[in-house]
Amino acid sequence: MSTYRSQVLTGALLGPLAVCAVLIPFRDSFDNANAALVLVLVIVAVASFGIRSAGIVAAVSSAVWFDFFLTVPYNHLTIDNRGDIETTVLLVVIGAAVTELAIWGRRQQARASRQNGYLAGVMTASGAVAEGGSTEELIDHVSAELIAVLEIDGCRFAEGNGRHDAPRLNQDGSVTRGSHQLKVERDGLPTNAEIELVVQHAGVAKGRLLLTASARIVRPDLEQRLVAVALADQVGAALSSQLAQTP
Repeated sequence: MSTYRSQVLTGALLGPLAVCAVLIPFRDSFDNANAALVLVLVIVAVASFGIRSAGIVAAVSSAVWFDFFLTVPYNHLTIDNRGDIETTVLLVVIGAAVTELAIWGRRQQARASRQNGYLAGVMTASGAVAEGGSTEELIDHVSAELIAVLEIDGCRFAEGNGRHDAPRLNQDGSVTRGSHQLKVERDGLPTNAEIELVVQHAGVAKGRLLLTASARIVRPDLEQRLVAVALADQVGAALSSQLAQTP
């Protein structure tokens, strides 16, 4: 377990205890509903780190210490008041819900950041094509982008049409081997063969980018695969332009 995760879990466990300890002198004059709201703030703070187990620990810890310190009979894990029972249960339920919302928010933020990175990669490649830069450098740049986008091990350019039975990443983002479509999200990219990504321009093949994913199973989603196709198309445009300029 990482130090960061351990620290968050420790805070999730001890944070509610510290808050309840601070509220002990005021428990006879401080409404329990207000105390519960304070504990909800603690849960929200912990959940914002995006660690599901920490959010759940914070919720359970809040409920336990709320029961032990702030409900009658004090210093016992029993509750006499029905309202306090409902509040304790709500602490756990709200804590779990807030944690899931925080995790969803973090995922959305990460996805937006990833999309911006993809767009930047495609725009950089487009700029290189527009400026008429070196095709070799563009291929190297696109290969590096493909390795990052698809989380694969390697990528190289090859001329020719390739093998008909080789795995292929198609223009629509699907991955096929012959006539069989592979379920990448479930099974991952093939690890026993290079995956061909045809480099083309205006429907004319200019070569292939051969993708290697042999070290581990990776499952790039459709968005990632379509970005890969867009990057390959930039290479196709550059090669087409190069041929057009050749006397």
